[in-house]
Amino acid sequence: MLLHVSSLNLVFHKSRHYLQALVKQNSCPASSMKLFGQPLIVRSVTMAQQVYGIRKVMIPSEFSDAIQLVQQNFPSIDVEEFCEEDYNKSNVSIKGNENLEIPLNTLIHYSKRTNALSIETIMYPWDFLATVQKILYDEVTEQVISSTASIAETSIIKGPCIIEDGVCVDDFCKIIGPAYLSKDSFIGMSSLVRNCVLGNKTKIGFNCEIGRTYFGGNSKISHQNVILDSVIGENVWFGGYSGTANVLLTRGNIKYAVGKDLVDTGTDHFGAVVGNNCAVGASVIILPGRQVPSDSFIQAGTIFGTAEKKS
Repeated sequence: MLLHVSSLNLVFHKSRHYLQALVKQNSCPASSMKLFGQPLIVRSVTMAQQVYGIRKVMIPSEFSDAIQLVQQNFPSIDVEEFCEEDYNKSNVSIKGNENLEIPLNTLIHYSKRTNALSIETIMYPWDFLATVQKILYDEVTEQVISSTASIAETSIIKGPCIIEDGVCVDDFCKIIGPAYLSKDSFIGMSSLVRNCVLGNKTKIGFNCEIGRTYFGGNSKISHQNVILDSVIGENVWFGGYSGTANVLLTRGNIKYAVGKDLVDTGTDHFGAVVGNNCAVGASVIILPGRQVPSDSFIQAGTIFGTAEKKS
């Protein structure tokens, strides 16, 4: 949705989403989930401020973490809390040229390629993954490699990539951009990483293939894993020889369980959603469109259907 107005109050509304596995308790996607090291709500307010000169930000009072983030990052903007009971306000609207009203699970983004502003509403994990890929192609347009990163001479960096401080890429790896490797991440020997976002301190073992996947950070992926088209939360551990399948044998669209319903993702390539603080044993295959709830573990050798909660 493109907008052509100026000087607004930015009003965030509660709205339903299906990102619970990736959201911290009593939080919201806008404050829990990050892109390029910034919480989504910080990125959105930054963009809105640059384009419109936001006068005030209004956030439902129960989301204290989001309120604090805006107060800390934008001390010159007035932040107002308000009470809201309804979760059904999922549309973007402008009221009287005064208020820009958007769901909390939203990302405001400006594309240099199209010279247009868009508002991406993120209800499902595949929405988030698609938004991540879109922003990778829009914002990562050249190679920017920190002077404190260590890239082995035998490894190949192909295409636009941002590689931050303390990143280590071991021998015989290939990084294909656009990609974003956050601080203190590690790519093990002979691994392939393509079109990915790796949060801080993500560790990828040797001989892995990681494609079109988002990692929240502080995760450890052991040797010889294949993780494709997936969303991996924070503090996740994968044992060796495991992976996420991303295509059905029928080549049809992937369906994702939401309660008792199966929702069509609209894509024939989608892997897994692995929630925060999960442990996945060795030699596990997670089938397309599966969700591993936060704080779960999957026993070694499993073809994943459901997960057990950690004791």
